[in-house]
Amino acid sequence: MNILKKQNSFIIALICSLAFFVVYLILAKLGLIITLEPNLSIGDVSRWCERVSPSIFREPINAFSNVGFMITGLIMFWILSKEDNNRAQLNNFTGLTNISILYASVVIFLGPGSFLMHGTHSYWGQWIDNVSMVTYIILPWLYNLKDLGRWSSKRFFTTYVLIVFLFSLLSWFFGTNMGINLDLFGVSIALWIISEFLYKFWGKINKWYSGFIGFFVAAIFGIFPISGDIDFKGGIFSVYVVADIASYWWIILFWLPALLSNNPPAKFRAYNPWFFLGMISYIVAFIIWLQGYPDTRFCDPDSIIQPHGIWHLITAFATWCFFKFYRTERAI
Repeated sequence: MNILKKQNSFIIALICSLAFFVVYLILAKLGLIITLEPNLSIGDVSRWCERVSPSIFREPINAFSNVGFMITGLIMFWILSKEDNNRAQLNNFTGLTNISILYASVVIFLGPGSFLMHGTHSYWGQWIDNVSMVTYIILPWLYNLKDLGRWSSKRFFTTYVLIVFLFSLLSWFFGTNMGINLDLFGVSIALWIISEFLYKFWGKINKWYSGFIGFFVAAIFGIFPISGDIDFKGGIFSVYVVADIASYWWIILFWLPALLSNNPPAKFRAYNPWFFLGMISYIVAFIIWLQGYPDTRFCDPDSIIQPHGIWHLITAFATWCFFKFYRTERAI
């Protein structure tokens, strides 16, 4: 049974999106949600480059650029709502299925989540932003494991809700690493790519070296769990590898997809162009994101063009690309 009725889903999503802004404006005008991050004052340059505004939107550009996520999710709902039940049988992303509704919903949620962080400068706003990112990024690799592990829908949704709940609870009290040195968002990117590799190239041998792909993904985003020194002695070099296990214990999770993938995929996906376009978009957005800090080359605190705002818009486009990618699924 669908979570939302087909004829009402788009309207419900639209009403919720508009209601967010109404509630935000009311609470902001009442002085209940707007604050300042520690060690920042009005007129200072924020962590994300934009100058802190005295208005009810502390970073106006960085906040409103998140509308891109909401529009993207609403377009998804519009398309899904217009598709008939027969077409919905093609895959989980054609028509209003529980999974397509979840995907479109978390894409919309990315907007308010980040908006609250940049708009309010509150601790809880940062928390909701992190929660919204996790609700999105764990979905692709769990969806892959659902197929590769032949999970039931109940197991998939139970696992999803449990992970979101635990992250929400632990990150509130202990910060984004949950007190256990685990960046769930970053590790989930690696788990997505690893599980996608297994989806495309599933095999009993491939399973067990697939975890090494995680090191490559981590390196792309500037995380190097292994460091080493090279000495040259008489033309022969030796490498001394040093790993901080306490900080990087999570590398063992790179083999989680292999452990849980007991079957080849039951579906075919067309990776070109949408998957590759989505990944390229995300990497480009990440490069731009790195410029969204004070004192970087392209940081202009008073410009209406903010690197962090561009990051929001391009990653919103990436979520659309992956939506289109999943819609290429067909049963083998």
